[in-house]
Amino acid sequence: MAPRWMVRVLVAAAVYNFAFGIWAVLWPGQWFAISGMAPPLYPDIWRTVGMIVGVYGIGYAIAASNPFRHWPVIFVGLLGKFFGPLGFVTAVLGGTLPLRAGWLLLANDLVWWVPFTLILWGAVQAHLGGVPARGKEGLAQAAAAHRLNTGETLAEASRGQLVALVFLRHFGCTFTRQILRGLQELEAQASAHGARLVLVHMLKDGRETNYLGSERQVARIADPFCRLYHAFGLGKGGPFALFGPRVWVLGALSLIKGCGVGHLAGDGLQMPGVFLLKDSQVLAAQRARSAADLPDLAALFRASC
Repeated sequence: MAPRWMVRVLVAAAVYNFAFGIWAVLWPGQWFAISGMAPPLYPDIWRTVGMIVGVYGIGYAIAASNPFRHWPVIFVGLLGKFFGPLGFVTAVLGGTLPLRAGWLLLANDLVWWVPFTLILWGAVQAHLGGVPARGKEGLAQAAAAHRLNTGETLAEASRGQLVALVFLRHFGCTFTRQILRGLQELEAQASAHGARLVLVHMLKDGRETNYLGSERQVARIADPFCRLYHAFGLGKGGPFALFGPRVWVLGALSLIKGCGVGHLAGDGLQMPGVFLLKDSQVLAAQRARSAADLPDLAALFRASC
């Protein structure tokens, strides 16, 4: 369910668009008079603009009932709020509109950019993500509920045994592919510290074998609804965490190394992480700050001491 502030923003947008539509239809020359321009020769054109804006208000009112479900309405509205100012700037540069007429853009377009963008981002997370935040399981409960491909639960696997738990991003991510190429080294590091390496992925059980190649023997847990991810405090990444400069630079280096990229195989927004677990208790954690963060087992084991 969308946060209440998103509903309020869309209700406000609906009311504003209705009001603007009525204003433009009943008083088509007022904006021109306030802006110091000659009244339009064909006021019915401006009335038509008011009707179109009013129809957008109906759309926003509908979208307010379920912002994540009706995201296309918000997306189309946001496009209009980008192209409107672009058209105005073009007209000003062409000398067909005075700059002082731009005051209307503030209420019509600019104030809606940020909230509409945040609503759309929330819709992306809701559609691509797993269970909502309120559905998080406790760590002990999640460890008892999720099973390794070998049959035992994570709680059983960590009973008296160190487990290096590596949560992956989707299998098409170049950083996940880089991790998979270095699995033997990760297993060796874990084994040297008396730990068992276990991967957590977001595909249905068995489908991950298409991506593991010769490393199919590694222990792993299928978590297609990201419940285990959430239980360990791993959420969805924001724009900077997923597409920031660090991600672009390290992503380019990963491509140069030959790791490549693949199709989206899992939740593209889900962030990765690494944990050292024993008796269903976290001894050390590395929650990724960006999609480019890779497991550092040496630092993880040092932190657990």
